[in-house]
Amino acid sequence: MHPAFLTVDEAATLLRVNRKTLYEAIRLGQVPGVARIGKALRIRRDALVTWPTGNSGPALGEKR
Repeated sequence: MHPAFLTVDEAATLLRVNRKTLYEAIRLGQVPGVARIGKALRIRRDALVTWPTGNSGPALGEKR
């Protein structure tokens, strides 16, 4: 069974992106399912797995 929440490192591995790129995308509000627990960021696994992909917007971490 997979954990319900992922660390940023785990989510970056799942998405196959650099963790700095993922942090920037989180800062820009581009990543769904982000929760702050104290100082730690966690990302809902189901939100990432069902996140639609495609070329309809800027690349992960790029400003619009």
